[in-house]
Amino acid sequence: MQFFAKHFSELTTRELFEIYKLRVAVFVVEQKCAYQEVDDIDSQAYHLWFEDDEGIQAYLRLIPAGVARQEVSLGRVIAVKRRCGLGTKIVAQGIRIAQEKLQAKEIVIEAQTYVRKMYESLGFVAESEEFLEDGIPHIRMRLKL
Repeated sequence: MQFFAKHFSELTTRELFEIYKLRVAVFVVEQKCAYQEVDDIDSQAYHLWFEDDEGIQAYLRLIPAGVARQEVSLGRVIAVKRRCGLGTKIVAQGIRIAQEKLQAKEIVIEAQTYVRKMYESLGFVAESEEFLEDGIPHIRMRLKL
């Protein structure tokens, strides 16, 4: 499996297509959430993914401070095959790239509640009560680096 980390400006049209196809399949179709999945944040973000012969297997976008939030943030985290460690691996890479490319001192996420323990295993700490985002329970978490 190969790892990629590219700013939006570095993506090929094929890579962007595959990323959007996966994100819409998961966040709009599978989770039945009608919202603007593709947004202006994408153009300022880094896009990280693991890919094998079958395509993208894990993905996240890394958002610089001041774009969506005051802090660096992670979002759109996907592991195609669940409960096999890929989610943890892609988030760990997100943390590493945030430190390398954005000199992040902390990272904020709004995680779906069901994966809270995975984020806690990487050092994130909950800082909100559970809330609904697009009808799905989430929790705001922070990692201090």
